[in-house]
Amino acid sequence: MNIENAKNKFGILLEQQLERIKKIKATSAPINFAECKPIIIGVTSGDGIGPSITKASKDVLEFLLADAIAEGKVEIREIEGLTIERRAAENAAIPPAVLAELKACHVILKGPTTTPQAGDEWPNIESANVAMRKELDLFANVRPVRVPEKGIDWTFFRENTEGAYALGSQGIHVDDDLAIDFTVATTQGCERIIRAAFEYAKANGKKRVTAVTKSNVVKTTDGKFSVIAKEISKNYPGITLDEWYIDIMTAKLIDEKRRTQFEVMVLPNLYGDILTDEAAEFQGGVGTAGSANIGARYAMFEAIHGSAPRMVKEGRDIYADPASMMRASAMLLSHIGFIKESETLTKALDICTISEREITITGRDTGCTGDEFAAYIMKTCKSL
Repeated sequence: MNIENAKNKFGILLEQQLERIKKIKATSAPINFAECKPIIIGVTSGDGIGPSITKASKDVLEFLLADAIAEGKVEIREIEGLTIERRAAENAAIPPAVLAELKACHVILKGPTTTPQAGDEWPNIESANVAMRKELDLFANVRPVRVPEKGIDWTFFRENTEGAYALGSQGIHVDDDLAIDFTVATTQGCERIIRAAFEYAKANGKKRVTAVTKSNVVKTTDGKFSVIAKEISKNYPGITLDEWYIDIMTAKLIDEKRRTQFEVMVLPNLYGDILTDEAAEFQGGVGTAGSANIGARYAMFEAIHGSAPRMVKEGRDIYADPASMMRASAMLLSHIGFIKESETLTKALDICTISEREITITGRDTGCTGDEFAAYIMKTCKSL
């Protein structure tokens, strides 16, 4: 009976994925921000340290976009309710009313959210990040890492809606001894993330795209990703495709001679999550790194780290580092066409976190607060 129940559940999952493929095929053309009046930026704080670092980042956005906001070209909306408490109370990864508000925006700046794990106090609801990526079809997670003095200039394209995370909360406990999880790869999903990586390389003068898989062992899903990468690469003369396995790739990122050769990397979901956290350490840790989640209609920008509930319990959330959210804000500005403002913020962050460091964030009262750091950033932006 347990096996029959597992078969039935697996059948339902297959039907859901086939329906998702239909939706991908019917995806509309990308949004033209020049035609949006106003461009609506939704800001949702999440939980844990989210409200603290999101407020600091929103202050900087409002400072840089002051003229555009005054002229009615941009509107910033605060969207509340993406907290673990409300999500747990409604037993929803994203409460329906919150999701409706998010869908009314063009782009979203999102604070970190708590993801329940086995044994904690919260129900087994799906990650809000995973749910948002699926609901808004944010298939491309783009994470840049730049450390010029070490010759590092990497851009990661992580597939966001498939892989090992797609059905992460829908595995099957066949019986007390056997649990099964699933990984998903579709032709359409692989094609669009790989093509996005090559298009980025082409537009930015990059000569190398690296596909990261474990296709020698995970032969069906990773194998599909690998085969499609090879096919798509044929359409991009002048750009070399190479493939590395995830295990050795984690080693090569710390190989001083090899790592400077990588430029654009494209990966399935789980591998992208792992490798980008490792990569972020080179520029100061996950607290310094932002990311973009791009789809045809929507885009969401966030820090790559979690909600750090321990900092809140210890009363240290006001000292949390907002640099990651501000890096994400710079990517948001570029995405909606405010290139000058994006470059100004990026330069200010480099000055305030690398070269000048007039004040520093330590995560404790030995350093400045997030609000004080935001003021430092705005003062630096004004001087540029």
